[in-house]
Amino acid sequence: MRSGQFLLQPLVAAMAIAYSSTSLAVETSTHSLTAIVATAQQGNDANGLIVRADPKQPIQPIPATDGADYLQSIVGFSAVNSGAGTNGDVTFRGMFGSRIKILTDGTENLGACPSRMDSPTSYISPESYDQISVIKGPQTVQYANTGSAATVIFERRPEQFNDEKNYRGQASVVLGSYGRLDQNIEAALGDEQKYLRLNTNRSVSDSYQDGDGSTVPSDWERWNADIALGWTPNADTWLELSAGKADGEAVYAGRAMDGSKFARESLGLRVEQKNVTSVIKKIEAQVNYNFNDHVMDNFSLREFNPAGGMMHPMATNVARKTLNARVAVSSEWEKINLISGLDTQNNEHSIRRGMHDSYKDVAREIDMQFQSYGIFTELGYDLGQDNRLVTGMRVDQVKVEDLRSSTALGLNRELNKTLPSAFIRFENIHPEHEDGKTYIGLGYVERMPDYWELFSPKSGNGYSNTFNHIDTEKTLQLDLGYQHHHGAWNSWVSAYAGLVQDYILTNYQPTGMMGALEAHSRNVDATIAGAEAGVGYQFSDAIQADMSVMYAWGENTTDNTPLPQISPLEGRINLRYVQDNYNLGLLWRVVDGQSRISEREGNIVGYDLKQSAGFGTLSLNGTYKLAQDVDLSVGIDNVLNKTYAEHLNKLGNAGIGLAGTEQFNNIGRNYWARLSMKF
Repeated sequence: MRSGQFLLQPLVAAMAIAYSSTSLAVETSTHSLTAIVATAQQGNDANGLIVRADPKQPIQPIPATDGADYLQSIVGFSAVNSGAGTNGDVTFRGMFGSRIKILTDGTENLGACPSRMDSPTSYISPESYDQISVIKGPQTVQYANTGSAATVIFERRPEQFNDEKNYRGQASVVLGSYGRLDQNIEAALGDEQKYLRLNTNRSVSDSYQDGDGSTVPSDWERWNADIALGWTPNADTWLELSAGKADGEAVYAGRAMDGSKFARESLGLRVEQKNVTSVIKKIEAQVNYNFNDHVMDNFSLREFNPAGGMMHPMATNVARKTLNARVAVSSEWEKINLISGLDTQNNEHSIRRGMHDSYKDVAREIDMQFQSYGIFTELGYDLGQDNRLVTGMRVDQVKVEDLRSSTALGLNRELNKTLPSAFIRFENIHPEHEDGKTYIGLGYVERMPDYWELFSPKSGNGYSNTFNHIDTEKTLQLDLGYQHHHGAWNSWVSAYAGLVQDYILTNYQPTGMMGALEAHSRNVDATIAGAEAGVGYQFSDAIQADMSVMYAWGENTTDNTPLPQISPLEGRINLRYVQDNYNLGLLWRVVDGQSRISEREGNIVGYDLKQSAGFGTLSLNGTYKLAQDVDLSVGIDNVLNKTYAEHLNKLGNAGIGLAGTEQFNNIGRNYWARLSMKF
């Protein structure tokens, strides 16, 4: 497994004695307190609607390797685990895929694997970003092809320097059980008018063992390197040019192939001008190019075994080129603030395959071309008496072309759709409380079937040509919530209920060779509902506790059956003892069994297998400030070494030595330590 070499590994190793934590460290005028390990995300920032998280802080379970890993620490998120220790496919409120819009610095980077082995979050290294924002439900229209379940934004801020200090940085190293080693460096230097920033990291791990001591093949290696050159000629102008590369490999316990290549190349340009006039407060524009090159095979990371369902050593190489562009103008006058703009996306998917490495001599076949143009406007109006109205609408014109040579002659090869989306939301701040906020909003989204829904299934609504027979998905959803902080108490709730017309459902049928299950898609109508909630109490200056819970529910109203692949009721209880130079934490995660299932139905990654059993895991953590801006965090995940499997979980694969009729278990007791430094 250790084939790749991290280009900056010597530098990282030299700094392994120090590591960064710009986390939730509490800043005072004289000194900074030690970082606090995040165990259950409470951070509802805008009336309970928006969650903001700091990805540079340590989290438990063991600090995240990719975007999906980190998002699972935020209430409402889960992930479909394919058996690798990384590269899960995130879900939110039981929704999956392009229903969740994943953005990095305002742009979208899409995976290429037909079965989503490389989901969009696989290419994200969370700690290299300054902030993660989650907008729940269809309550924004500012981004192309709006997500109906949530919009997730990983973002970096422009650097700011002065004459007193013209550099900054942070570094970290994580050591854990089963050979886990993460190294991360972020460094920037510049002056008031320019800066250079480097983000680079490497993560590696061996296969883990479950609570029974059985090995689950799941080792991985990954690295990322991103550089940005910024120009700030004055306080209102910002221009940044960025570029990045990455690669990795991962063994999958639940798939017939492993991922032997996860290469990324990125290039971006952002421009921002503030205070253009007394009304026009900001003009922003950006263009971004991403190229993801992914290889999956059944021989390079495992010993070839035909019992895995494939008779020969095979490799498939898929790639996705994505070009995004966006322009937006923000204006303010009297009681109105307005942001309007337009955006476009063009992405191209290609594929080639062969035995062993023969695919390298085969020309790439472009099998899909996607293009969209969108225009949007979002308006906020101050109604007075601490009330605010927010509303927005957008229209996307989307064209998808089927360029597969295998598509029969005479079939339509082009889809053209005009997709509207809109929302309206009422917000209120209660001044009689220290911090009381409520919101209620209604949103509507029409969603184009994505690549995995148009090209991966063997049929659509009973027709062998899926491309022409899957309808767009329409979601009407009510979102409401509140947050309240008074004295030692704080609480929040975010709830939703929605109607989905033409929900795209994937079911698995034994239509493959020797009765192998294959994906087939159809449209059904559905009803969804659920909530996330939390409450916290400060017992004393040192002792604090919080509890959070999430629940999602869905019904296929066409068939009167449950929607599949929805995580069960889950609660998290967090107890913390905090002092200036150290803190101790306890996390108890309790997950109910899931009895609402639809066998062999789900999404392109997984499907419901059987009812799942509930479980509980206990984890401990602590952090100690070794010196100013130097923290050591330690943790023990699954202290009691429980043997358990998540509900969202694939079957094992015989080609890697696991029973193909049983789900694989999660990791057993896991020790980790994280050393961090800012400079």
